[in-house]
Amino acid sequence: MGIIKVNNIRVFAYHGCLEEEAKIGSEYRVDVTVKANLKKSAKTDELADTIDYVHLNYIVKEEMAIRSKLLEEVAQRILDRFFRELRTLKKATVSVAKINPPIGGNVEEVVVILTKKR
Repeated sequence: MGIIKVNNIRVFAYHGCLEEEAKIGSEYRVDVTVKANLKKSAKTDELADTIDYVHLNYIVKEEMAIRSKLLEEVAQRILDRFFRELRTLKKATVSVAKINPPIGGNVEEVVVILTKKR
């Protein structure tokens, strides 16, 4: 078993329960950790034998572009796509952080973290 991480994916998106959030948008950071059997790719040196982190990044960016009220829903959509499209995936964790959320205080970020296993 091995782990691949894609950290600090920066995205500008329009998630949130407030109408203002749908209009002005916010900055987000997404971190991804996936577990899969990487023994074959470690031997073959072939992209087809591993989890392509370019594909992970692509899925994150596509799903972040779809507006949601809750970060939980966005994170779940990302996980669901990972497991639909990446057959060798065993476990994945997705962290979605809203940078400087509009919650009436000096808050750096709010983060939702979800994990899914096959």
